Amino acid sequence: MNLVFTTDDLEPAKRYAAWQGAICDVYVHVDVNAEERSDYHGFIREARFGAVTMTDVLLSEQRISRRERHIAKLDKDCYYVEFVQQGRVNVLQAGQTLLSNPGVGAIFSASEAYDLECIGKVRSLYLEIPRKEFSARFSDGRLPVVTTMATGRGLGRIAAEFCATLATEGGSLDEAARTRLGAELMDVLALALDMGDRDEFSEDASAQQARLRSVKAWIEAHLTDADLSLEKIAKSNGVSLRHLHYLFRLTDVSVSEWILDRRLQRCYDVLTRPELRSLSITEVAYQLGFSSSSYFSTAFRRKFGHSPSDLRRR
Repeated sequence: MNLVFTTDDLEPAKRYAAWQGAICDVYVHVDVNAEERSDYHGFIREARFGAVTMTDVLLSEQRISRRERHIAKLDKDCYYVEFVQQGRVNVLQAGQTLLSNPGVGAIFSASEAYDLECIGKVRSLYLEIPRKEFSARFSDGRLPVVTTMATGRGLGRIAAEFCATLATEGGSLDEAARTRLGAELMDVLALALDMGDRDEFSEDASAQQARLRSVKAWIEAHLTDADLSLEKIAKSNGVSLRHLHYLFRLTDVSVSEWILDRRLQRCYDVLTRPELRSLSITEVAYQLGFSSSSYFSTAFRRKFGHSPSDLRRR
């Protein structure tokens, strides 16, 4: 992630004022009040995943406030999703108080007044998610605002771990991959919020398995489509994106991982057939839905332990 600001290189006596000037007045437009200012510690790192902005934040104990004068400076309408790794944060908004910690995440509106009470030294991941794109992922177009999400189990844990993985591994990905992952992260978060503490849809286990087999069969028949997307899969199979992700919870992989695995396996089969040696490796990759030959080669080697050209030579 890209470093936006850190107090590490400053003298202890200057850190708090620098934090206020560089971050609070410019970066996020808030007021802060920390009682212990003599040796303040903090940093912000940032990464973008398409429409989603992720920040990795370290904060000393303080109170953060956003009021109407700060909101007037915003040029976007968005939500914050908070996943705390260390410490505790109380989120106060719309007359509610959300208690967030490493086992409980929180979602609240960035475009409405709020207070954050940081208890102790806090390390947290924040997601800034556009309201329009996120609301569209809910069947009724509405999003539960100012609410918590259990991150120690079920879909909440999947969402929090997905977020943490993107924070550590996302820097090596190209822009197209980060954009797709940002959209998938919003899908998983929407599913987690929509399901709440429920662990099942109304279908029984046998019906879910039957629907999953049907979806997999449809995907198998369309693996060669270069424009195959999760939205297209869901629409063609009469399910929502949230339901599609939920169905693949019955397996050990996500939808995207399963599609990649099946495409790689199909490519492997084609490359080992003597009658198809006239096809180049790039042609094989493109015919099976890959849009980048270099990405295909990297993914192929990661799965099978050798390159496509090594396989064909053998």
